[in-house]
Amino acid sequence: MEGKVLKKSKNKIFCGVCGGLAEYLGVDYTIMRLIYAVLSICSAAFPGLLIYLILALLMPEDQ
Repeated sequence: MEGKVLKKSKNKIFCGVCGGLAEYLGVDYTIMRLIYAVLSICSAAFPGLLIYLILALLMPEDQ
């Protein structure tokens, strides 16, 4: 039995982080991007951008 692995998506706009999260959680890509954008803006943008950049560096690429 194969487990889910969090990885960057090939369906990407910037780095594939939101697409990878959407695939992992089974949510539509557009909804995940909107939720992430709204949460980032509501948190004064900096924490959301910092988390996105960290995930972009740490998440493996989709083969």
